[in-house]
Amino acid sequence: MTIKEITALVEEIAPLSYAEDFDNTGLLVGHADRECTGVLVTLDTLEEVVDEAIEKGCNLIFSFHPIIFGGLKKITGRSYVERVVLKAIKNDIAIYAIHTALDNSFQGVNARMCEVLGLKNQKILIPKTGTIKKLITFIPSEHADTLRTALFQAGAGNIGNYSHCSFNLEGTGTFKGEEGSQPQYGKKGELHRETETQVGVTFEKHLEKVILKTLFENHPYEEVAYEVHTLDNTHQHIGIGMTGEFQEPMKEADFLRLVKEVFNTGCVRHSAQTGKPVKKVAVLGGSGAFGINHAIASGADAYVTGDLKYHDFYKAEGKILLADPGHYETEQFTKNLLVEYLRKKIANFAIVLSVCNTNPVKYL
Repeated sequence: MTIKEITALVEEIAPLSYAEDFDNTGLLVGHADRECTGVLVTLDTLEEVVDEAIEKGCNLIFSFHPIIFGGLKKITGRSYVERVVLKAIKNDIAIYAIHTALDNSFQGVNARMCEVLGLKNQKILIPKTGTIKKLITFIPSEHADTLRTALFQAGAGNIGNYSHCSFNLEGTGTFKGEEGSQPQYGKKGELHRETETQVGVTFEKHLEKVILKTLFENHPYEEVAYEVHTLDNTHQHIGIGMTGEFQEPMKEADFLRLVKEVFNTGCVRHSAQTGKPVKKVAVLGGSGAFGINHAIASGADAYVTGDLKYHDFYKAEGKILLADPGHYETEQFTKNLLVEYLRKKIANFAIVLSVCNTNPVKYL
């Protein structure tokens, strides 16, 4: 398999178009068309991870975090980022990062956090905007069924737990083929009226190229009239952070002990206890201070995330229990998630879980 064929498998559940604008995802080093000898999956790409890839015969490092985040003006080996890139290039090793594309996936980072904590009834905490688009087109009514079927097969028309959704309106279209046209309906130079169906379907943003290709392949007109709009509607399965619930509520002290144990951390920094039992919990892997108000608004009793600063803990205001087991700790299960997923997709291929602990934070 080629590198791009392997990375495309993960993009099925975490399309890069859903990564945050500030992020740097996708293939960062190497050639997409190269044959892959093995995949090493890691949370971070450090020099020791590149050495591990060399040792284990893997020429693709699949990393959660991108090693190249800002622009590189020089690659001289003076920083750890430059040394990683130099070593990877020298040894023909590709580096790919998925980061916030997986953060915004319903099957990604936060889903795994909910799983290890034992939370059920998972829902997106902060739905991502601009993820749903709508196609409106006009087609001779006799071809409408064929087009709708093709669009549905391409992934259009899915809304929540429903599929094959569309809106159809009958009307009359007019057009006149000018010089150079080759109309399939009517005659060139003559005004033509055609009974048409207006077909409207929604689709997920990352499917736009496929949807438009399907439209053009299944439309009889030489010039296809269509509109594509980005909707304000939110997608219930695309966004960052999650909420979930315990089957039975627990005391706050017991919950904090559970967080410490599950995330195997040296300590859990937390806000003052509220005195209320914990049943509904919000989670957000990595740096999640921006999600505190969302967690409160969701009605969560507790919020688990990383990188909270001193003043962030004040934002709890007695309404919620904030628990910070650490950035690395909240994302540590991500590489296991990716390995499990890839092994199911390509069972007879070398998918290797990195044994390197890349956590830069140590506890005394």
